[in-house]
Amino acid sequence: MTLSRLRLLTTAVLLGLACAVPGASAERIKDLASIGGVRGNALVGYGLVVGLDNSGDRTSQAQFTVQSLKNMLGELGVNIPAGVNPQLKNVAAVAIHAELPPFAKPGQTIDITVSSVGNAVSLRGGSLLMAPLKGADGQVYAIAQGNLVVGGFGAEGRDGSRVSVNIPSVGRIPNGATVERALPDVFAGANELTVNLHNNDFTTVSRMVAAINARFGDGMARAVDGGSVAVRSPLDSGARIALLAELENIELTAGSAPAKVVVNARTGTVIIGSQVTVGAAAISHGALTVSISENLNVSQPGAFGGGSTVVTPQSDISVQQDGHHMFKFGGGTTLDEIVRAVNAVGAAPGDLIAILEALRQAGALRAELEVI
Repeated sequence: MTLSRLRLLTTAVLLGLACAVPGASAERIKDLASIGGVRGNALVGYGLVVGLDNSGDRTSQAQFTVQSLKNMLGELGVNIPAGVNPQLKNVAAVAIHAELPPFAKPGQTIDITVSSVGNAVSLRGGSLLMAPLKGADGQVYAIAQGNLVVGGFGAEGRDGSRVSVNIPSVGRIPNGATVERALPDVFAGANELTVNLHNNDFTTVSRMVAAINARFGDGMARAVDGGSVAVRSPLDSGARIALLAELENIELTAGSAPAKVVVNARTGTVIIGSQVTVGAAAISHGALTVSISENLNVSQPGAFGGGSTVVTPQSDISVQQDGHHMFKFGGGTTLDEIVRAVNAVGAAPGDLIAILEALRQAGALRAELEVI
């Protein structure tokens, strides 16, 4: 068995088995769903990184960096005469983004990512000056400041040659922002909690309702739709946390995944779910190879011919048709039989994509075919 066949067989079988596990073993609600409202919130800001080793913005091209620097110095009491634009290479304008985790309180710190928005070559060795981080509502939720940690490295020669390792124009500051404003309490005054499934499934919702009611009593949980379950909650915050701690550890058997074949057309990756079956069908598989080679012929006249040397191209085209392979699928063919049959004829991932598409068009593929 060739390496490509072995890789295809191993990938399809392992992924098929992975899809089969959720329907065969019990899982915790914590792993299947999340609590409504418990989520992170994106923060974004703008600031200046200073102290760079001549790798900052070329201010002749990044005028907003000069404007930002002048505004900052003006707020600190340093007035720059009108019309004077400092030509600095140790300052860079940056965008800052972070995620404010749920239940974060003022005084706690979060990690931030700093990215150059100008033409800075590298942010290595720089320090971010105090910058506010705002949420989608325009309110300031954190203040960022600190020394950058940059994993990339770059060097540039006088002749314009340049070498770069990773991305030196992006860095991180661990615990680089201090939370200044807490998010609204999503549990305040709520008499119901919503449990949202990661993957919508009516079977899983029904089983989750049954498992919760079996633990806490009938009427404790009700199905909202194919992806959510509502659970009655006490108004006391301590009792609510105790309820959630017990709720998220309840185990149940999730519904089996739908029959689906996912194809990545760019990489040739094919993922076949464990529920996929194929109806009765016969497939002929063949490969056509076309080879074109270009050669140059030199025609040179004799010593007294009076002509000139001429170079003429010559193309050789050969076409090779491999022997056709045919294999037959019986009704209800399973994943293991599909993989075994496709590997038996030596089909590459690209050929497998064409075979699956043809089976779907023929109505023999009992699955949804999704191309990403």
